[in-house]
Amino acid sequence: MFDALKKKIAGWFKKPEETEEKPVVVPVKEAKKGKEEILKEIKKLKPAKKSEVKKELEVETLKKIEKAAKKTISVDEEIDILALQEKKEVEEKTKIEEAEIIKEQAEPEKEQAQEKPAEEGFFSKLFKKITRSTVTLTQEHLDELFSELEITLLENNVALEVADKIKENLSKDLVGIEVKKDEIEKTIKDSLKKSILAVLIEPPNLINKIKDHPGIYTIIFFGINGTGKTTSIAKLASLLKKNNISCVLAAADTFRAASIEQLQKHGDKLSVPVISHAYGTDPASIAFDAKKYAEKNKIKVVLIDTAGRMHTKQNLMKEMEKIIRISKPNLKIFVGESITGNDVIDQAKIFNETIGIDGIILTKADVDEKAGTILSVSYVTGQPIYFLGIGQEYDDLEVFTKSTVLKNLGLE
Repeated sequence: MFDALKKKIAGWFKKPEETEEKPVVVPVKEAKKGKEEILKEIKKLKPAKKSEVKKELEVETLKKIEKAAKKTISVDEEIDILALQEKKEVEEKTKIEEAEIIKEQAEPEKEQAQEKPAEEGFFSKLFKKITRSTVTLTQEHLDELFSELEITLLENNVALEVADKIKENLSKDLVGIEVKKDEIEKTIKDSLKKSILAVLIEPPNLINKIKDHPGIYTIIFFGINGTGKTTSIAKLASLLKKNNISCVLAAADTFRAASIEQLQKHGDKLSVPVISHAYGTDPASIAFDAKKYAEKNKIKVVLIDTAGRMHTKQNLMKEMEKIIRISKPNLKIFVGESITGNDVIDQAKIFNETIGIDGIILTKADVDEKAGTILSVSYVTGQPIYFLGIGQEYDDLEVFTKSTVLKNLGLE
């Protein structure tokens, strides 16, 4: 999770990459060095790729140098001229060879030519504008960051109101402060961390909360169809068992085909009792019976599964209100898919406005590269994310923490 957003943020803080310098051709400076020294200088002038043509030219050049040494004209001048001529001949021959190679490898060369240069990080751009050792950060400095930041957040499914809040926090924290040039990156990075932390809500420790609660602790789960609600209930039941907390499952989804069998199957695997009635039964009565069963058998936690319902269906939402009124839950958990982005944020808002949620479980967080929902859903509902679903096994339920978010964003 967070892969796309992490890469973008990392790009702001990266240093500009150093370009590899091409080897410089060194001209012959001294001709009076003898045959071996001249050959060394000539080799420097030659391209890296060797060929038979070059070797022949090399031999011919030696012969010319020997012949020149016998002449009455200046040996220095002659050798210098021959070296330059040899360089020119080598270059011309090599161009022909390289043209043939390029033709054979046209596609790979074309792909390389189309490669884009590495993007310049935000801070390398900012540093170019700042020439003094100490600077007062202005709104102009931050506007450039805000422009990139807003686009990045929105592209990664962060709600607009959350993006605005992060920008507002950054502006309040940074505009007008005096900072040394070499500390600008750290200062802005620290402020970004604070701004992100401000929109997240740390959940209470659910295990401790249950253990400290006198009597039965009831948790009800709701959301739309297909979000992994039933599987999330089974995962939580497994977590409770590992912490020596007894629980019972209530199959209050009496509408979806095979929903009762699905929950019963999980109950059998986990050795956890399941209370169910026939399909079409009033779900509120099942929740009521599950609580009675827990009281009679001294079971600590009741986990109530409910039918998936669209947040736009008023009659189904009214039914949920009845289940809540009868079961009197200690915790109302909304279950949504992290990968659906702004859709799940809208769902959570409406469920919260209708029945009031106390916490959130986001499923499929392991395949959510953007993770904008994780940054947004707490802020828009005012309620914490308790768990992230990160797989299909019973152990794949990760306790949500702010520090995990910062780490996944590469800001820790």
